[in-house]
Amino acid sequence: MDSLNPTLNAWAPRVLSVLRIMFALVLLQHALVKLFGFPMSVNFAPVGSLPWIAACIEFVTGLLILFGFFTRPAAFILAGTMAAAYFIGHAGRGFFPIQNGGNLAIMYCFTALYLVFAGPGPWSVDAQRSNNP
Repeated sequence: MDSLNPTLNAWAPRVLSVLRIMFALVLLQHALVKLFGFPMSVNFAPVGSLPWIAACIEFVTGLLILFGFFTRPAAFILAGTMAAAYFIGHAGRGFFPIQNGGNLAIMYCFTALYLVFAGPGPWSVDAQRSNNP
């Protein structure tokens, strides 16, 4: 038996919180670039366009996931948005994600889907709300 396993298991919920926070921070970069041209203006999305709508969803769900507030519903909405982004924006450019540029959309989709089932972890607003009657 692995002698580190109990220690690793004890840290798993906290590492889940770290994963959620880092996931949200990286996701928010994409939303900020598309919506506000920050920190760089490369893919600035025109207001009302499909990328702009996706960026709005990324921004709102990214903030909710960052703070761990309504994490599961936000992650569910985000997973669907990222699946749609993959099939609308990437899949038509080639079969393999490395060819069509859809790697991030797939990773965001399945990480968000994981958060739907795993929850936010202990360092979250959701955890604090459930601990206080």
